[in-house]
Amino acid sequence: MKFKFTKNKVIAAVLIVIVLAAAFWYGGGAPGLQGWRVSSSSPGDTQEFNTDEKLNSNEQAKNQDGTGIFGNNSDNSGNLNDDDKQDDACIPEDVADETEKSTGSEKNDTSPTEGVESRPGGLEGDLSAAEKTELAREMAGGSSPGVEKGSKSYSESQGMVIDTTTGKDKYLTDPVPEGKPVPVEPENVEISDIEHTCTLSVRCDTIIDNIDWLDREKVELVPEDGVIFATAEVTFYEGESVFNVLQREMKKAKIHMEFVNTPVFNSAYIEGINNLYEFDCGELSGWMYKVNGWFPNYGCSRYQLREGDTVEWVYTCSLGIDVGGYYATGE
Repeated sequence: MKFKFTKNKVIAAVLIVIVLAAAFWYGGGAPGLQGWRVSSSSPGDTQEFNTDEKLNSNEQAKNQDGTGIFGNNSDNSGNLNDDDKQDDACIPEDVADETEKSTGSEKNDTSPTEGVESRPGGLEGDLSAAEKTELAREMAGGSSPGVEKGSKSYSESQGMVIDTTTGKDKYLTDPVPEGKPVPVEPENVEISDIEHTCTLSVRCDTIIDNIDWLDREKVELVPEDGVIFATAEVTFYEGESVFNVLQREMKKAKIHMEFVNTPVFNSAYIEGINNLYEFDCGELSGWMYKVNGWFPNYGCSRYQLREGDTVEWVYTCSLGIDVGGYYATGE
């Protein structure tokens, strides 16, 4: 059988092909047109999704990590506690762009600085809680300066309810040393308009001593003298906590600060100040606070300030031992 091609038949066939191709192309079957790309098992191939999905994915991964090990979220033995976190940040609007530059795309283009591989946890960060504690002791020469044992009887006399099974209160806080203030729950506090003053400072001297461990893109964020917020007398209102004052003063000074709320510990946890975050200088690094020379064993939202208090925020590179903030537990 022979097919007889005519001009009309050829035109009709071409039109049919064009219509089918257009339907396929615009009907969603063309890879790359609907915001996604077909992925394969070949190295280098990627599957893209929109920015919101990326952010949500990052947040989920972040919330599965340990929430912190310094002051706010750690038990007194230095062990990590896992908790779901709610992110929040205190970033002044007029420094948002500068903050983005400090933590943005530069990080992807920067290779690790020399010496980072030797920092605690290396690049992968796979130390267990016990390994972190032991390594911290070794880094501090085996000493634990500032250790004070908690007193159950004293803490209970001050209104702290200690569970006889766990030896802690309902927010997993060990008894405080005798003579120290017990935690005050933020929801039970009424803040008045009565003004008081305290002294506040923020420093990161220990990073200078371990600068080779610091992520390369963060080096320029460390002041030469380690002072982020110089010692100053600041105002607070009766009933306010250490967290309230830090948040307000960092905003006034246009210094970046980021924190997360940790319901399990009923407190805010400070993740980063001046874009220097926990784990930026090794697995044992992060922010801690002390009041009148004592490192409280509970979160900064639960420490109610008193007239004349001296509040110091310090960055540790060895689980608190390098700044005198490691604890022992027991009566």
